[in-house]
Amino acid sequence: MTRLDRSRFRPDIQGLRAIAVGLVLLYHAGVPGVPGGYVGVDVFFVISGFLISSHLLESIERDGRLSFGQFYARRARRILPASFVVAGLTAVAVVLFFPPLGVERVLRDAFATVLYVPNVWFAAQNTDYLADHSPSPYQHFWSLGVEEQFYLLWPLALLGLALMCRGRRALVVTGIALLAAVSLAACILLTRTSPPIAFFLLPTRAWELLAGALVGAAVLGRTPRVAPWIAATGGWLGIGMIAAAAIAFDDATPFPGSAAVLPVTGTAAVIYFGTTPSPWSPRAMLAVRPMQWIGLISYSLYLVHWPLLVIPQAAIGYERPLPVWATIALGIVLAVPLAWALFRFVEEPMRAPARLVRRRPRVTLLATAAVTGVLALLLGGGVAWSAGRQLSGGPAVEAAPDHPTSPPAAATYVPANLTPSLETASEDIPAVYPDGCHHDVSAESVQDCAYGNPDGSFHVALFGDSHSAQWLPALEALAGTDSDLAIRAYTKSSCPAVDVTVLDKNVPYLSCDRWRAAVMAELTANPPDLVVFSSYAAYAIDGVDDPEARLTTWADGTARAVAAMRQAGSRVLVIADTPRFRAAPSLCISSHLEDVRPCSALRAEALDAAQTEAERTSVEAAGGTFVDLTPYLCDQVECPVVVHDLLVYRDVNHLTASYVRYLAPALADAVG
Repeated sequence: MTRLDRSRFRPDIQGLRAIAVGLVLLYHAGVPGVPGGYVGVDVFFVISGFLISSHLLESIERDGRLSFGQFYARRARRILPASFVVAGLTAVAVVLFFPPLGVERVLRDAFATVLYVPNVWFAAQNTDYLADHSPSPYQHFWSLGVEEQFYLLWPLALLGLALMCRGRRALVVTGIALLAAVSLAACILLTRTSPPIAFFLLPTRAWELLAGALVGAAVLGRTPRVAPWIAATGGWLGIGMIAAAAIAFDDATPFPGSAAVLPVTGTAAVIYFGTTPSPWSPRAMLAVRPMQWIGLISYSLYLVHWPLLVIPQAAIGYERPLPVWATIALGIVLAVPLAWALFRFVEEPMRAPARLVRRRPRVTLLATAAVTGVLALLLGGGVAWSAGRQLSGGPAVEAAPDHPTSPPAAATYVPANLTPSLETASEDIPAVYPDGCHHDVSAESVQDCAYGNPDGSFHVALFGDSHSAQWLPALEALAGTDSDLAIRAYTKSSCPAVDVTVLDKNVPYLSCDRWRAAVMAELTANPPDLVVFSSYAAYAIDGVDDPEARLTTWADGTARAVAAMRQAGSRVLVIADTPRFRAAPSLCISSHLEDVRPCSALRAEALDAAQTEAERTSVEAAGGTFVDLTPYLCDQVECPVVVHDLLVYRDVNHLTASYVRYLAPALADAVG
């Protein structure tokens, strides 16, 4: 069997790069047929783990050591120049074209990107990469952050492992496999409990790069003893596994978790079996010139395509998504020549510039640190500048009256006395958040959080998700005029009081079920005079896909919750859900300071009338009271975003605390 020259270029890997970037581009452009195209990033991870680990292992086995300076300098020259150029130009485009209110947030993303921690930043922001309404143009840098952190730590870890194993490759492979197994186990666990952490962070993604490392260790210096027909079969099976993931997965697939095993294993198989010559293998397909050319510019193509999609969408507004023809034109057709230019004039020249290659690695590393510092300083200044801007479109107006009006008195511009201001809208929240009384998705204890008059004789329990929590300011306002009102809040993120199992990040939200049961036990054992709840209207329900069946299941769950609390002796007040927008209205308003009317939502699109009526019917049938405050939020056609001097929404589906307080009189009779 002919042995391949291990130093020779691998065209099949270059072709795999083309497949990887092609899947990502098709997915982000919204092209039908590849709803799981995001797995292209996982293909990249395996390739990177294979190439880097092969190089490191070869150096360790040949020299018994590693030249860390040379390694880090080469990595810096390979990946940072192009990423710095894209990050810098994107920042300029953001300042020019983004809604003014969004500039500060995005420049913070850019700041994290140039400091090599975008994945950590997005995980901390609880970003949902697969379902973000207004994604950052830097969001795709998360995968680069994972790789940069891997490149920083893996040489040290691998050399330490090799020294511990005294150079015995079998033991090194075993050590790598154990690390990969631990990482995979953490990935599967955290995909269920903390999806952003599982998606973005290195510890839960390392197993994908380590899968490539295992292949690198298995084939280093040798060709596997595999018959050509087996190698061909294994290679095509690997291609099929990648394709199956791209076709069968979608945004509802819990990812990465165990699902990522399919594309990762497929990629590893293509690389492993590609070392054995076979006329029937996928190597010929992967080596065709177009695949090689796309693979050659794949890194630059990955960098440029995402800002080309996000920035135009932000410039025209999030109220209507770009059509598929436009996303294809921007994210594929335009991206390819721009990527070639980036590769030709930045990536390739900086890969091995003679002036740097001839000098010591520290020159490259110092230059990298200097450029990083300059970019960070400029971006930090941009954050400060954008945070200091005042956003108003006209003079102050008369304050909202003591009682809400129906229909709402919509403002046509942003008054100077807007409350809250656009800049502070996201901070105008109920007291349960700063008090630490609103549970996150993992907490399950029953809260003991009192508001109003703790010694009052009329006891109210506020129970449910954040859409219940948003009504606390109204109850507190009523308590201000009725000192006998004692309020206790039991709220948890994305966890409705309705008796159904909902999905959170596409997995059954069992923590919610346990917490809900515990709170119900507390409320039935010590029934308050009144239980108040409201729920986000668009939850996906576990095991229910049909829209009509979902509506019935939700109505039945609502009736069970109301009936249980009525049986315990409490009155029950259910408040209809509030309107939902495609993106935070404040972003749109910041681009329309002198005429906010384009930022309004159509009532028919912002509200689910069928669910509202189903809830009303089920609540009243179970003996509860149903209140719909939509007449104070919308007219017959639209739901405005500014009413009198009040900003109505703090995000895509929550009211500001200021507007909720304004609505308090409309709840007074129902609260009693």
